[in-house]
Amino acid sequence: MSAGALARLALGDFRDRVRRPAYAVTLATAVGLGYLAVPQAQSRLVIMQLGDYRGIYNSAYVGMVTALAGVLWLTLAGFYVVRNTIARDESTHVGQLLAATPLRTSAYLAGKFLSNVMVLASMLGVLAVTALVMQEARGESSTIAPVALLSPFVLIALPVMAVTAAAALLFEVVPVLRTGLGNVIWFFVWMVVAIAGQAPGAPLGGLGVHSVAQSMGATMIAQHIDVSNEQFSLGLTYLDHPLHTFVWNGFTPSGGFLLERLALVLLAVVLALVPTLWFGRFDPARAAMRRERQRAQALGAENAAPPIPVDYTPSRVMTLQALPRSEAAPGLSLGRLLIGELRILLQGVQWWWWAGAAAIMVAGFLAPIASVPRLVLPLCWVWPILIWSRLGTQRYEYGVQALLGAYPMARRRLLAEWAAGFALTVVVAVVAVLRMAMAANWHGVSAWTAGALFIPSFALALGTLSRTHRLFQAIYLPLWYGAVNGVPVLDFMGALQTNGHSAGPSPLAITVLSAVMVAIVFVVGGLRRQARA
Repeated sequence: MSAGALARLALGDFRDRVRRPAYAVTLATAVGLGYLAVPQAQSRLVIMQLGDYRGIYNSAYVGMVTALAGVLWLTLAGFYVVRNTIARDESTHVGQLLAATPLRTSAYLAGKFLSNVMVLASMLGVLAVTALVMQEARGESSTIAPVALLSPFVLIALPVMAVTAAAALLFEVVPVLRTGLGNVIWFFVWMVVAIAGQAPGAPLGGLGVHSVAQSMGATMIAQHIDVSNEQFSLGLTYLDHPLHTFVWNGFTPSGGFLLERLALVLLAVVLALVPTLWFGRFDPARAAMRRERQRAQALGAENAAPPIPVDYTPSRVMTLQALPRSEAAPGLSLGRLLIGELRILLQGVQWWWWAGAAAIMVAGFLAPIASVPRLVLPLCWVWPILIWSRLGTQRYEYGVQALLGAYPMARRRLLAEWAAGFALTVVVAVVAVLRMAMAANWHGVSAWTAGALFIPSFALALGTLSRTHRLFQAIYLPLWYGAVNGVPVLDFMGALQTNGHSAGPSPLAITVLSAVMVAIVFVVGGLRRQARA
């Protein structure tokens, strides 16, 4: 396959994906992250610091902090955005058409890998523009140095994006990882990489953070600043006081650093092309042979029968007689709707999930009361994450939104869908609220109530806006992790309590936010119905 044809394949896939709502939502959050990366001079929220110091907001520092913040965010959220390219080809039957062409599997995977890289690189490009705007907005340095501003995105962030793009492709062609479980696994992989990738001696330079920290430390020493007890930190942090500043004009990458960045890119290419060894590229003949082998093994046959030939005969066309028209008559259908939405929401949930939920409930009864809000409740409210992520998305992912568009009371159906998610949230954590009520921990009960309202509202809002289950998984897991680790602003469930009071937002604020998100769902649904009318 020629390079031009490969580029056209990747470009077409890229154009298709940048038009999806999930791309726009992730891009908007990336821009918000760029804003947080360069806060006001007296802000106590920072993303990058070296002890009690930060760099003056010149091009070198603003470009570096924005690029590193982008690395942290896009290796997580960007992974979820790009990891559905093969699944989409399969669901739309484009893959079967490609299987009939002379396109090689290696070329197909290479095109998808390049498309993933282009999507993530476009987000980096928007972050670079954001960095430029933030430098001008903060006003600490008016001199624009394009090379210093852009080089962190090219040398630091882009190789990591290439590895992320390859990992997303690999997760799609490994049977165990292509499911929702793979999304959860990637979150914990991301946490390990985000921590280990900043350490000295990380393989292939890790995220490139150690070289940046060394350069900043050397600059501070040259400016007679004591760095003996100063530690480099990358991640959203709330400080007790604003940071001091120093002037940092960037670092000159060594030859070894550049080789490590190149090695990361080569590793990404290898990861992207390794599935060529087993990926069948939607070939129906291979699928039939695999099914026949599985059938033979299940029957204990010594010699498998020849593969069943693939039937390419056109499907029988069904003729439907016109149904009599009748006007919709309103009635008390909310209860039936709720039961139906619950059945849809829990469709296909395996026995092991119910066993795990039961085990968590038993542990909630046996655990000390002090550990209920800190340990039991977070376990209850992370276990159903794959089910919550279905809220607001299934009608789009299964292509039934046109059928549901004919339902005469769309708001009632949305309310029933939210109520189904709320019922699941209550049931899995009912033990926690009962234990807190028995201990007269009424602030914990109110925080539990606000959290139970927040989770289905958050899931339904993100699902409705993005039309994909992956965005909720990408955002909720870090939010949950921050709450468990005592980040006050993220504690939506009241996990961190001192003297019977939560350190996080008030339950009333969480409840109001939940109501706002449900209102957004109704507004977006109404606008979409008007657009179809």
